[in-house]
Amino acid sequence: MEKYECDVCGYVYDPELGDPDNGIAPGTAFADIPDGWECPTCGVDKDSFSLLS
Repeated sequence: MEKYECDVCGYVYDPELGDPDNGIAPGTAFADIPDGWECPTCGVDKDSFSLLS
């Protein structure tokens, strides 16, 4: 699965790890994260993330 990086703070969302502290289970693809999810580091929304190459 693809990793995404926050354009603001550099936090990397790794789908293998998810974001369990914020209700996102390990194995959840970035596309499947609810739209209301925010970066756990800086609080921006999903639109501020870019696919890592």
